[in-house]
Amino acid sequence: MATLAKDKEKKIRTSRVGKMPIPIPAGVNVVVNDQQVTLEGKNGSAELLVHPLVVVQHEGGELKVVPRVLTNEAQYRAMTGTMRALLNNMVIGVTQGFQRKLQLVGVGYRAQAQGSVLNLTLGFSHPVEFKIPDGITIQTPTQTEIIIRGVDKQQVGEVAAKIRAYRPPEPYKGKGVRYSDETIILKEAKKK
Repeated sequence: MATLAKDKEKKIRTSRVGKMPIPIPAGVNVVVNDQQVTLEGKNGSAELLVHPLVVVQHEGGELKVVPRVLTNEAQYRAMTGTMRALLNNMVIGVTQGFQRKLQLVGVGYRAQAQGSVLNLTLGFSHPVEFKIPDGITIQTPTQTEIIIRGVDKQQVGEVAAKIRAYRPPEPYKGKGVRYSDETIILKEAKKK
């Protein structure tokens, strides 16, 4: 009898991240149209197609992500937390934006942003031209520094990774393109 009573009182577990509401700052317009969420702010706009397992509710200056069906299945909990994190990144993106800094380390390594192209000199026999995608702005305050800015956190990180992939830092002298907060552990050269 005692186990039956415990089963009835079983709580529906939810994601800790998914439970937290997302506060909407002043100046951000939110449109929730079924599974499509659109945010507009001072830095631009962002859209997200929400997974069918969850529902987004816009109530009194907050966004809440709840599972479509109240159940203890892991996929519902996981998707609630994932969608909440993506929506929170969108809010941060349209209000503050995201940025990533890269540094060029090496003799003769240079970068220069010209219009929609980033020109890189990375020690190859030819210059590298990187076409800047829409929604991303790239600045080069110095010849060895690149600042990538945008509304979409994933896109900013992806562009930074593509630029870094042209010449990743090598382990002996540390030459190459690196993130500004990256630490390179140098290997010791071979001894004769």
